[in-house]
Amino acid sequence: MLSYKINDDTQLKLLELRYAEELYKLSDKDRVYLREWLPWVDATSIENIKNFIQFNLKAFADNNGMSLGIFYKDKIAGCIGLHNIDWGNRKTSIGYWLGNEYQGLGIMTKACKLLIDYAFNELMLNRVEIRAAEFNMKSRAIPERLKFMNEGKVRQAEWLYDHFVDHVIFGMLKEDWNKQQLNPNDN
Repeated sequence: MLSYKINDDTQLKLLELRYAEELYKLSDKDRVYLREWLPWVDATSIENIKNFIQFNLKAFADNNGMSLGIFYKDKIAGCIGLHNIDWGNRKTSIGYWLGNEYQGLGIMTKACKLLIDYAFNELMLNRVEIRAAEFNMKSRAIPERLKFMNEGKVRQAEWLYDHFVDHVIFGMLKEDWNKQQLNPNDN
């Protein structure tokens, strides 16, 4: 099993079918909260969660990304993943969500930092992108806190139930990340 320890309370684990029920319960419990920014929430069922996990296990086997469960004090708190690795251009994107009760603990920032380190230093990618809905300030705070560059906005990038939302694109290059890690007080 693929697993990464963030600290004594938090770790990332490759999503496997054995986590489907726990992941479903979290997404169902926080359905109203998650629905504000995630377009898939209304279609969530245990079968859809299993299909999501199987799809992502295949992507992992094909070396085209990974989806990880975020575990806080041994309970699943959310998900984070690398999506659609473009090996020719050495880039990927990160997507994430966190249950409501786990907000404000610094979990997602730490999880993103670990995954960015992995993308740059293990996979040897050159670019990591994070997109967030323009008015989703909690999601935008993660790349902003990690000093990603705001590279602009894509208008009407996503259909969210009954309206389109714009996405802000945040980008980080390996050379900038490495400089930032060597000189964290310079930023």
